Amino acid sequence: MNLENQDVLLDLEGDEEEDDDNDDGEIVLELNREVIPTYGTVPDQQNLHTPEWVDFDDKPDSLFFKDGQRRIDFVLVYEDEGKKMTHKRSDRKNQKRKRQVYESNLINNGLQLEATRSVLDEKLIFVKVHAPWEVLCTYAEVMHIKLPLQHNDLKTRDSAFNWFSRLFRVDENIIKPEQEFFTAPFQKEHLSNFYIQDKDTFFNPATRSRIVHFILSRVEYATKNNVKKFGINKLLDTGIYKAAFPLHDSSFRHLSMDPNSPSERYLLYREWAHPKNIFKLQPLDFIRKYYGEKIGIYFAWLGFYTNMLTVAAVVGVGCFLYGCLTKDNCTWSQEVCDPNIGGNIIMCPQCDKVCTYWNLTITCESSKKLCIFDSYGTLVFAVFMGIWVTFFLEFWKRRQAELEYEWDTVEYLEQEEQVRPEYEARCTHVVMNEITQQEEYMPYTACGKCVRMTFCTSAIFFWILLIIASVVGIIVYRLSVFLVFSAKLSQHISGTEAIRKYLTPQTATSVTASIISFVVIMILNTIYEKVAIVITDFELPRTQTDYENSLTTKMFLFQFVNYYSSCFYIAFFKGKFVGHPGSPVYWLGKYRNEECDPGGCLLELTTQLAIIVGGKAIWNNIQEVLLPLVKNLIRRYSAASRSEKVVPRWEHDYQLQPIGKLGLFYEYLEMVIQFGFVTLFVASFPLAPLLALINNMLEIRLDAWKLTTQFRRVVPQKAQDIGAWQPILQGIAILAVVTNAMIIAFTSDMIPRLVYYWSFSVPPYGSHSSPTMKGYINSTLSVFNISDFKNASKPFSSRFGNQTTCRYRDLRYPPGHQHQYEHNIYYWHVIAAKLAFIIVMEHVIYFVKFIISYIIPDVSQKTKSKVKREKYLTQKLLHENHLKGVTKNMGKIANKIIRGADSTFRPKDE
Repeated sequence: MNLENQDVLLDLEGDEEEDDDNDDGEIVLELNREVIPTYGTVPDQQNLHTPEWVDFDDKPDSLFFKDGQRRIDFVLVYEDEGKKMTHKRSDRKNQKRKRQVYESNLINNGLQLEATRSVLDEKLIFVKVHAPWEVLCTYAEVMHIKLPLQHNDLKTRDSAFNWFSRLFRVDENIIKPEQEFFTAPFQKEHLSNFYIQDKDTFFNPATRSRIVHFILSRVEYATKNNVKKFGINKLLDTGIYKAAFPLHDSSFRHLSMDPNSPSERYLLYREWAHPKNIFKLQPLDFIRKYYGEKIGIYFAWLGFYTNMLTVAAVVGVGCFLYGCLTKDNCTWSQEVCDPNIGGNIIMCPQCDKVCTYWNLTITCESSKKLCIFDSYGTLVFAVFMGIWVTFFLEFWKRRQAELEYEWDTVEYLEQEEQVRPEYEARCTHVVMNEITQQEEYMPYTACGKCVRMTFCTSAIFFWILLIIASVVGIIVYRLSVFLVFSAKLSQHISGTEAIRKYLTPQTATSVTASIISFVVIMILNTIYEKVAIVITDFELPRTQTDYENSLTTKMFLFQFVNYYSSCFYIAFFKGKFVGHPGSPVYWLGKYRNEECDPGGCLLELTTQLAIIVGGKAIWNNIQEVLLPLVKNLIRRYSAASRSEKVVPRWEHDYQLQPIGKLGLFYEYLEMVIQFGFVTLFVASFPLAPLLALINNMLEIRLDAWKLTTQFRRVVPQKAQDIGAWQPILQGIAILAVVTNAMIIAFTSDMIPRLVYYWSFSVPPYGSHSSPTMKGYINSTLSVFNISDFKNASKPFSSRFGNQTTCRYRDLRYPPGHQHQYEHNIYYWHVIAAKLAFIIVMEHVIYFVKFIISYIIPDVSQKTKSKVKREKYLTQKLLHENHLKGVTKNMGKIANKIIRGADSTFRPKDE
């Protein structure tokens, strides 16, 4: 400590002449805007306080200062400026001065610091931070942290399924259930009313870390151009500190050797993150206790979503099996494969000149696959999913309300959440509060806010238009490369007939376009992430919740267009506006609109979904799991190669990866994008919920494994709900009804088949005596006279001899008819049926959704009773007792006044 003090004084004295002009106005050693100015400020540079310097005591699992009494609540890591070789000497001294001022201000705010040099790297210094009881109490009141008043005395009823769920719970002898308390915002003056058995455990480690991080984020260290600089985040960004984190309480591989450590990290890994627990329920209360409410609410939502997917997966598998069992009875597919029917149908070329005629039987295999997905079971499943998503959202609201009460976040946003330091620093404009009629400081005027919003909105729309432009580019690629594949692919494939059978020009175009689309999605995603953060920082949201909600909305709008645009194109635009062989429609006057794959656009939509979802899952797993694992292994082995010494807990944790500023944002985004694929396009792939279920069961354990083993312990944060993701999920649920109705109506052939079966297979339009699917293929393929080809479209060669006509997928009058090549009566019946189907399906499902939403309350009666009981106890213990004390004191004062008056006016005895 003496050496450090000498260094401080020498640096400050030696630099006065050299840096006075540049830095005298930069260091501000007052904390006038501190939330808690109780502990004073630093009057001048010579009075800087420094941490106490100690050597490592060879206790690797210790969570305390060297005295064994004061708990380590936070750790700051920096590189000794005297041993840095990457900066100029003046820069190093400037950084050292800022760090010393910052640490001195931390001490002035009541925190206690202890510094220890690294065991593995002598350039690294670890500053351990401890918050004493008085500091914790003061800031707990400022932050409105809820703390226990008394035990919860409400009786709980066991669920009828309690015996069943117990089979999947964590063993209560290993992780004991958390005690339930009634809580209230902490107040120092009512300290005696709170349930305090031990001052050392009254504030748990997660709460202590929250309070210390609150202080770290608001202590100043410099001023430049009248702008105050403060907070640990800026110091980390500028490299003054290399890391700041709370400690894990043990290794995840074994119990702590320190008897004072509960080894909660080890228990979490053993009973939660380990793959053997894949079928077990999550210990949510224990997760919340260790990582905080924000992490806990994510895993609660993910677990609830996964459980609800079980029902959807079972129904989806049932519909898929129904399609498999009935595909052999698919009449229209039998006609396609019949050599006497499909074998005699010659189809028209699907592109200009280089494409040739083809036989309908080559679509035999794809038609059989299509029968599995394009069945009545798919219709039932689409309706079911529209109702399932409503049950999911409504029951999640109830579960979320229970967690809000149990985790003390019911009134969090109103009472506890603090203004962001970045927002506070910009509050320079005085405005009048319309409610209180008092002056307040704001970071911008009404005009300034309007300018910011206009700029941000314009930037968002620009990037969305950029994505749309990339989608148009992919479409142009598909149109142009299809011609190349059609002309060259068959000439360069010298393999067997099986290769020719599956590697068609349509397949090659679809697969390569999907891969290119995926690559473009990933590139734009990486760029836009940084752009979205810059835009949100410029907006300057007031609270952290506002910041995250704003960023979430921007990112999801971008990701929605980025991930789903190609799927929407295939589902609703491809093959819909192609004209007919004699008059095809061209993009940009040059590229002929592409038609659907011979098996239909439904199978191509499934292929697109599989490539994007599969590629995204692989990419995310590499990015989320392998990268942190490889980085940690490299750092661990490089450190181990330098030393075999005993390493303290804080140095082990420093070797881990930081979780990043966005926290769990990408985990939420990954699941919500998956939710969109499961609901928006489920009519094209009934197995999507099953695949999502399997993925999520692994995802829960992978995310748990990452947090427990690969990342430093995150700063615990409060969260009332899943934030902006809730309205996003509700919006997807509403849109899913429309998209699935339109997929069934316009992408699948279900409606044309039903119209043919009931109307056009029997008189007056058909020749069959009773409704049947026989003749469906012949009725839905229009005839085209090859002599009507334009010179720009006429194929160079033909493989089918001297045929005079060919067929194409459309409902038009044949050549020779007075309305030749115009849409026939069958087409208009189908269009009317499609529109009627969409209207009926939407209204029925929306009506059922409304009834379900009305019947299921957002908050259960049990939770309402607990909230009312807690408010009653808070009123009774904190306010009525205080009022009684005041009344009692007032009574004593009144009695003294009366006695004094009596003695004054009582006649004296003579």
